[in-house]
Amino acid sequence: MATSTTDSLVWKIGETAGKVWHVLKDGDKMSMTRLIRSVDAPRDLVLQAIGWLAREEKIEIEQSSKGRYVWLR
Repeated sequence: MATSTTDSLVWKIGETAGKVWHVLKDGDKMSMTRLIRSVDAPRDLVLQAIGWLAREEKIEIEQSSKGRYVWLR
């Protein structure tokens, strides 16, 4: 059973996912660190939003020796 607190958190994650998408829409691959710093939201919320977008297959995530990179599909 969903509560208003849960609904509010899900809404915030979705809203932050939109912010992440907008940051990524004009560019190529972006480091996870730079992306987190570019979005005006708490780090944990940005990471949840990235997970949301990954689950919806809207972004790609790559692990390299230099770190993780994210870009739109």
